[in-house]
Amino acid sequence: MNELKIPKRLTTALVNSMTAGVVPRVGLEYIAVGRKPEVESILRDMDNIAEGGAAFRLITGRYGSGKSFLLQMMRNYAMDRDFVVADADLSPERRLVGTKGQGLATYRELMTHLSTKTRPDGGALEAILQKWIAAIQQRIMGEAGLRPDDPALNERVELDIFAVTNEMQNLVHGFDFAKVLAAYWKGYKLGDDDRKAAALRWLRGEVPTKTEARKELGVGVIIDDDNWYDYMKLWSEFTAAIGYKGLLLFIDEGVNLYKITNSISRQSNYEKLLTMFNDTMQGKAQHLGIYMGGTPQFVEDERRGLFSYDALRSRLIDGRYGSSTLRTYTSPILKLDMLSYEEILILLQKLRDIHALHFKYEPQLKDEQLVAFMQAAVNRLGAEELLTTREVVRDFMDLLHTLHQHPEASFEQLMGERAEAQPIGKGADEPGDDLDDLLAEFEL
Repeated sequence: MNELKIPKRLTTALVNSMTAGVVPRVGLEYIAVGRKPEVESILRDMDNIAEGGAAFRLITGRYGSGKSFLLQMMRNYAMDRDFVVADADLSPERRLVGTKGQGLATYRELMTHLSTKTRPDGGALEAILQKWIAAIQQRIMGEAGLRPDDPALNERVELDIFAVTNEMQNLVHGFDFAKVLAAYWKGYKLGDDDRKAAALRWLRGEVPTKTEARKELGVGVIIDDDNWYDYMKLWSEFTAAIGYKGLLLFIDEGVNLYKITNSISRQSNYEKLLTMFNDTMQGKAQHLGIYMGGTPQFVEDERRGLFSYDALRSRLIDGRYGSSTLRTYTSPILKLDMLSYEEILILLQKLRDIHALHFKYEPQLKDEQLVAFMQAAVNRLGAEELLTTREVVRDFMDLLHTLHQHPEASFEQLMGERAEAQPIGKGADEPGDDLDDLLAEFEL
């Protein structure tokens, strides 16, 4: 019998996501393979961030190489370690800066996806504020022996809240940030839902004009395209001050900056990226990690990529002694190679077993057939370099669905006459022998 024990909610997410060729947001630990050095490197970053440091990483790799998977997996690891996390995909509408509010759109997306261990699916902003206030109340009640209805409790809580917000006031935009946090507390204390809602809208970057902000909250600024990143630095300081380890931002699809056709607009975005890099590397930001995924072209193209901007190129380019075979994993760029044949085989084994568990049947495919499936994929694409994990996984999930829903069909039938007649690993000069060797050496 299948010994896997995975909740139905997670197998559903895994099967649906893998079938669609997208990265699941939950359950990644059940299908994770490889990437040990990269994961260990980012976990070291988290240790430093928790101690008040900061980190900036570009995670690069071809389409389908696992960038998004690694980002999502590290997001989940971070929540388990009590970080606040936020993630967003860049797009033509979401950039780092823009003349039509594209930077603010990125901030809003990050705030929408603000997540914690207890609120892993986003929308955690109000929960974070309420947990903070409740923790202060509990601590003071315990220390001073006050009852929940004692008027002195609110006074003591208010002193603690202003102690935290006063520290924020010394930072850029910290005064207004602290004032809005205080407005939320007053709304919370008085049961004024309108005031709480106004504070939350301001913190999410949803107040459109300074006039409205002044009228509702008594502050003369709003979060906008130019200053949104400053507020992310404030959020990182605030989350650390109220008991979390810090704030990690996971920003994917960096290639959308590379695709900006207007060179001035593209350079403006690269300048903002340089600011983020410098802040994290020079100690100007604390308790903040920034992880961006993109293609090698986005980084290395000297005409339009990050390397076209000299200040970034000089900071990101590999050192003299590093090489593809002697990687240190401490560089700002983490370059992802494609998974090895062995790692892909392990992944296919995991998917086979999860599919069987989800649909409640005994796994039928043998490991030899998984290798034959990989051989067919390599031969069809014509070269090992063209084989991406995403393509293999989508095809494999399609195969599993078809075999499950059509019991009369056989693996050999579906793979076609070539897979049936041809011995595994023969008939294709280049990668077939490697696969045959893998089957012989792999400890089943």
